[in-house]
Amino acid sequence: MPRAETNRSAEMEVFVRVVALKGFSAAARSLRMTPSAVSKLIARLEARLGTRLVNRSTRGLQLTPEGHAFHERCLRILADIEEAEREAAAGTAPRGRIRVNASVPFGRIYLLPLVPDFLARHPEVTLDIVLSDQVVDLMEQRADVAIRVGPLHGSALMARKLGESGMAVVAAPSYLARRGIPRTVADLATHNLIGFNFARTFEEWPFRAGAGIVTVPATGTIQAGDGEISRELAVAGVGLARHALFHVGADIAAGRLVRVLEDLNPGDTEAVHAVYLGQGGHLPSRIRAFIDYLAQQVRLRGA
Repeated sequence: MPRAETNRSAEMEVFVRVVALKGFSAAARSLRMTPSAVSKLIARLEARLGTRLVNRSTRGLQLTPEGHAFHERCLRILADIEEAEREAAAGTAPRGRIRVNASVPFGRIYLLPLVPDFLARHPEVTLDIVLSDQVVDLMEQRADVAIRVGPLHGSALMARKLGESGMAVVAAPSYLARRGIPRTVADLATHNLIGFNFARTFEEWPFRAGAGIVTVPATGTIQAGDGEISRELAVAGVGLARHALFHVGADIAAGRLVRVLEDLNPGDTEAVHAVYLGQGGHLPSRIRAFIDYLAQQVRLRGA
């Protein structure tokens, strides 16, 4: 007879989270538990199994051979549980909370305007949306879906491409009237380049130079905390900025921003992906419905 006091699947989930995040504290934050509660749970699990699963040291956690074997089995069991629940729920309407993290520009331009229609189609779904240009750890932040702009370097996450957008250096007409129009890469030395105060994949701006590419650090008198702040500063005439065209296209069309150094534009693009956690492609219906909806509604082009 199963022991009611032991929730084995919950123990497995905590153990798998500890391994994924490489520590009790990180796992506790993602699970909204205290580090001591996580530590005690793992200790009880080891006591019940009669074997040590992890070795603890100042350098972190290291799985024992028994821990490796148990971890692999836990992953398979949890995937089977998720699959069983998915099959049981097949044909039912998507329901539950979806935690979404998106960059500020994408969120404001594309995501937020789509929310009313998505919720009207799926009235039993609730959305929890955070807009930030910081790259978040989905497991640690308990996010279901994140919208990533740029290449996915070494990511173990599942991803679905939503499109791509060309890049351009832009400035307000007022700024160019005051500081002049840069004609060469060397001219940028006398201009104010709006940078970012967080880590980005590309911290320098690329330009064509003959058959090659040269890069220029985006250093100036001001740095922005997200892409929307950078765009607003450029519109206000503070300096030059480099953005994806999906972000500044409306400003260019309205004359609030002007493209500069286009003859030196290397033609690079930024891809936009919806990334998510998934074991073997198994997703709760609510998350699959959300990603499918984004793929249908978002139309980004490379031009």
